[in-house]
Amino acid sequence: MSWLYLFLAGIFEIGWPLGLKLSQTMADKAAGIIIAILSIGLSGLFLWMAQKIIPIGTAYAVWTGIGAAGTFIVGILLFRDPFNVFQIMSVLLIIIGVAGLKLFH
Repeated sequence: MSWLYLFLAGIFEIGWPLGLKLSQTMADKAAGIIIAILSIGLSGLFLWMAQKIIPIGTAYAVWTGIGAAGTFIVGILLFRDPFNVFQIMSVLLIIIGVAGLKLFH
């Protein structure tokens, strides 16, 4: 169950930069800020729950990896952020690293 909590923490970690970006692009800035604040709170809560079982270093690395890679992908898909092959390869390395932390835990 702790790995599910950690996965959810990582997903909500994507939510707060997304909320901040939405607050810059939407007419209703408050909605984006509310999304960001709720995401920060839920991300922290699920990380806290995951760390009851998963060691702090592993949990933090997986949490930030999901957040970084996920936010990069969301930026490309939703906001047409520019990217190149080297950035894609770098994000793939993050994903491989996160998978390795899970597999070898």
